[in-house]
Amino acid sequence: MTTDITTDNKAAVHRVPNFSAGPATLPTEVLQRAQDELLDWQGRGVSVMEVSHRSKEYLAITEKAEAKLRSLMQIPDNYKVLFLQGGGSLQFSAIPLNLLNGKRADYLTTGTWSAKAIKEAQRYAKLGLGEVNLVATGKDHNFTDVPARSSWNTTKDAAYFHYCANETIHGLQIFEPPQVDVPLIVDMSSCILSQPIDVSKFGMIYAGAQKNIGPAGLVIIIIREDLLGQASDWCPLLLNYEHQVEKESMSNTPATYSWYLAGLVFDWLEEQGGVEAIGKINQQKAALLYDAIDNSEFYHNAIAPEYRSIMNVPFTLADSTLDKVFLEESEQAGLLSLKGHREVGGMRASIYNAVPLQWVQLLVDFMKAFEKKYG
Repeated sequence: MTTDITTDNKAAVHRVPNFSAGPATLPTEVLQRAQDELLDWQGRGVSVMEVSHRSKEYLAITEKAEAKLRSLMQIPDNYKVLFLQGGGSLQFSAIPLNLLNGKRADYLTTGTWSAKAIKEAQRYAKLGLGEVNLVATGKDHNFTDVPARSSWNTTKDAAYFHYCANETIHGLQIFEPPQVDVPLIVDMSSCILSQPIDVSKFGMIYAGAQKNIGPAGLVIIIIREDLLGQASDWCPLLLNYEHQVEKESMSNTPATYSWYLAGLVFDWLEEQGGVEAIGKINQQKAALLYDAIDNSEFYHNAIAPEYRSIMNVPFTLADSTLDKVFLEESEQAGLLSLKGHREVGGMRASIYNAVPLQWVQLLVDFMKAFEKKYG
């Protein structure tokens, strides 16, 4: 199953619906532009991958990308933006190395990624850099909801409060930032740019690129200026936020092609009407898929409705012996990457910004046909 997508001044492009959790679908228009410029960027006879990251031509790309991101997210002037390497997971180490600073940090665990973050932070606590406090965990409920606020064990004057806004594996999303009186650090790897947010509510936002920004390897960090300059002596220079701000994300050679592609994605997102417009489309996609699940006795989503992710939709079949058949037949139908994560099993459809509504409708149509055949 392929879909024909027509872009400006282009013939119809055949694209197979891809629901991968990451690396994930990129906008067709972005891939086409990158293809057009691959061998001859800006008429220079070279690829953008082949030019110096210090050249004025490439620096123009980085400056434009940051300006577009600032505009899309309405990032206040007292926040610095970094385009670094290592993905979101490297920040699990960088955050305590930069911000723990002999104090105690609070961590809320609502799924696999926030659990990995606290586990990594605890390694640095053992070195004497500070303490790490588990505020609450949803593990007892299989990460299907967020522990009640009344049960949280928060720390007064904590160095920071860390949480993951969208748990990709379990499909749980926290839409409103926790109300705390300390710097709020949030992993938005799988939901950044998917709906409007108030950046000023956060001390730091970080996001791996491979969901809504671009290809894997890049990580974007948005950090309030007052949180700079607190790094431990243990902190490697390349992980030191203040140092990277001083070097404008170029302490070493950056992921130049990923940075360039991120800029193209920002252009595309702006052309769609910005974050508010794409947020409305994302709500439509999620509603369409969740309605199909909820109006069926054949499919099930275990997440509490108020925490259902609009980016990652896991679901199970009433008869798990049909899982393999579902995956085989969905792939034969041209619907790719629907296998759930090994930790939770079942199926998962990741419907990031670049996944069009049309693809979600194709998935829903297949699910209904499969239920009719096997239900």
